[in-house]
This record gives sequence, C-alpha cells and structure tokens, in this order.
Amino acid sequence: MRTSDYRARMHPGYWAFAVHRISGLALAVFLPLHFLTLGLAIDSEARLEGFLRWSDAPVVKLAEGGLVFLLAVHLLGGLRLLAVENLAWHDGQKRLAVIAGVAAAVAAVAYLAVVL
Repeated sequence: MRTSDYRARMHPGYWAFAVHRISGLALAVFLPLHFLTLGLAIDSEARLEGFLRWSDAPVVKLAEGGLVFLLAVHLLGGLRLLAVENLAWHDGQKRLAVIAGVAAAVAAVAYLAVVL
C-alpha cells in the first residue's frame, strides 16, 4: 500500500463515506425483516402478538438501539453529503463529520435509555 493511499484512508471524510455506505447496507439487510413483521400484522393477530412478545427481550431492544444508531448515522451522513455537494468546502467539514457520528451515538444511547 502506498503512503498516499494510507493517508487518504485515514482522512475523516473517507471514514464518513465508509460509515454511510456500511450503514446503508445494514439497513437494506434489515428491511426484509421489517416487511416480515408487517406481513405478520396482516396475516394473523396471534402470530403478531407472539412476535411482539419475543421482541420485548433485552437482546432485541439492544439490537433496536443499534438500528437507531444506523438510521441516525445514515441520515446525518446523507445530510453531510448534501452539504458537501451543494455548499462551498471549508475546513470545518471534518469536524462536522465527527459531530454527525457523535450525534448518532447520542441518539442511540438516548433511545436505549428510554427503552431499557
């Protein structure tokens, strides 16, 4: 690996891109499970009730916190991309990427504090 490749991958903008891409893929993997739950609601009240009882488990609540984190990271990363594409570049872009990550983590922790 060339030194310039390593330096480019250590740039906060690269990490913001990578986190945005990975969060989008993880949300795409979650989507069929969401549709399955909606199908249970249409199919049978008893099956939906069983699923909802299962979803009260602490492990599932923790996974929901991860989902909230992914949603917040993806939302804030998308807003960052819109800003990069449509606004003039300035030196604070790196700081904004870090702030977006911290805001996503705060949103996930706040969600978990309410749910658990």
